[in-house]
Amino acid sequence: MLRGMAAAARRGWRGAAPATWRRCRRCCCGQAGRRRQQRWVPPAGSPSGVVAYNSRSRSKEPLVLARERVATWYSCGPTVYDRAHLGHACSYVRFDIIRRILTHFFETEVIMVMGITDIDDKIIKRANEMNISPVALARIYEEDFKQDMAALKVLPPTVYMRVTENIPQIISFIKTIIANGQAYATSRGNVYFDVKSWGERYGVLTAISPDTQDEAVDTDKRYGKDFALWKAAKPQELFWTSPWGEGRPGWHIECSTISSAVFGKQLDIHSGGIDLAFPHHENEIAQCEVYHQCEQWGNYFLHSGHLHVKGSQEKMSKSLKNYITIKDFLQKFSSDQFRMFCLRSRYSSAVEFSDETMNDAKHLLQAISSFIRDANAYIKGQLVCDPVREDVLWERLASTKVNVKAALADDFDTSRAVAAIMDLVHHGNRQLKAVTKDGGSPRSSVVYGSIISYIEGVFKALGMSFEERQVAAGGGNSALLFNVMDELVGFRTKVRNYALAVPEAADTVQTEEGAAGSKGPKQEQKEKRQKLMQERKPLLEACDGLRGNLAAFGIHIKDRSAVSTWEIVEGGRVEQQTEKKS
Repeated sequence: MLRGMAAAARRGWRGAAPATWRRCRRCCCGQAGRRRQQRWVPPAGSPSGVVAYNSRSRSKEPLVLARERVATWYSCGPTVYDRAHLGHACSYVRFDIIRRILTHFFETEVIMVMGITDIDDKIIKRANEMNISPVALARIYEEDFKQDMAALKVLPPTVYMRVTENIPQIISFIKTIIANGQAYATSRGNVYFDVKSWGERYGVLTAISPDTQDEAVDTDKRYGKDFALWKAAKPQELFWTSPWGEGRPGWHIECSTISSAVFGKQLDIHSGGIDLAFPHHENEIAQCEVYHQCEQWGNYFLHSGHLHVKGSQEKMSKSLKNYITIKDFLQKFSSDQFRMFCLRSRYSSAVEFSDETMNDAKHLLQAISSFIRDANAYIKGQLVCDPVREDVLWERLASTKVNVKAALADDFDTSRAVAAIMDLVHHGNRQLKAVTKDGGSPRSSVVYGSIISYIEGVFKALGMSFEERQVAAGGGNSALLFNVMDELVGFRTKVRNYALAVPEAADTVQTEEGAAGSKGPKQEQKEKRQKLMQERKPLLEACDGLRGNLAAFGIHIKDRSAVSTWEIVEGGRVEQQTEKKS
């Protein structure tokens, strides 16, 4: 039955609950379950301007902050026993996007704390396999995790806090829960939270009632749903001394203690993957409300949907051995491409990962980059177009700004915001159709400059960049690459223009007087032109050859009458073929 609940939780609780969950709620919860759903109390404070889906109330709620324009946020961090995979990346990138939205679009300063689980059963097991200490193993993979987050452009939290650096605080936290009557120590040196003693207040996220307790089997628990606050040490395990003997903290108590140490009993936002809703977040709530003796700890719980591997309903995870490490992923795709992949779905929804879905995100980025480059070329006078309907574009830009802000205010709906921006790109592109001759009409540079500035500003705020110097790989060598390419393309343009600088065909048509036999001046001009074209043909072929060779490396040259521009497009020949067909 619990598996059915967990599966529904992974689907985000938005659709119909599975039969097992519906039966559970009828037989176990009844009216009490419905009362628990209604027990969430809207906090007093300052409205943020955002409506967010709150797992605690199971509905969208106005996001109200205790302090004006300041959000306190606790994020469950990694258990550092191995490399992070793409499922982790999806959750952290999605919440990084939400954090950036609050900061840049709703002028909210986010104070974020992330707990690092650097001691637990998996860490001990892996350390024994590698014949190193659990502490050393945890430090290795903690640093590895931080490097992965930096590579994905995930902002670091305000502060990281390790479990092992908060053991005295954890022990004190447990002692208070025991003193308040909701935990008990056993003769084996374990301490458990007494779920049944917490009664109707347990199950605010998942409607699981403590009245359905099974008797504990082969354990020193009183009831099966009781969970460990302190674990007695096994032989040869790392331990700390406590009033209950040598041991180490349980899993759930870590986050409760760390978040309370920083934020006290007032916490605006708590986040994590949907699989953490039960039991982890459910147990955190129970522990903190007992410790602080408060009615509501954690006003808003935000849960991200799972990342599924294509063709499977299973989440990506180490236990299922269906994962891709972040480092391996970044060998094939860029961080901006993955961020666009995340932007294209709601953060709370499950999302399917495959080469196809990643290529969709990649092509969206390329479409935006191509528009920005064409618009820049138009502003510089390198792209000649028919007169632009400025009034239409100004109106589109204004409506896009309104639509994007409205989408982000509606539960951080980035998919709708991206769609609005792509519609603006579409309308901007429609008026950037090149013509062969300049009709002498003035360019509408300001409106295109405003559109570029807005689009780049939005994506920069969301953690991405379309600036050319940040697209190129090579770190500090990117500026050198761009300077070299500018010189190379400039030289090619001069060669190409020289090769094309022959008399116009209209000036070389033979007149009737020259058709009788003798060669007239215009016939001689025609022959001279043909000879020049033949002599200069190798130069044009060389220019085309250079263009084709560079396209294989993802560098595309666009010839625009007397001027040529260039851009970097990932994917090489695939995009080159697409360009030729278009």
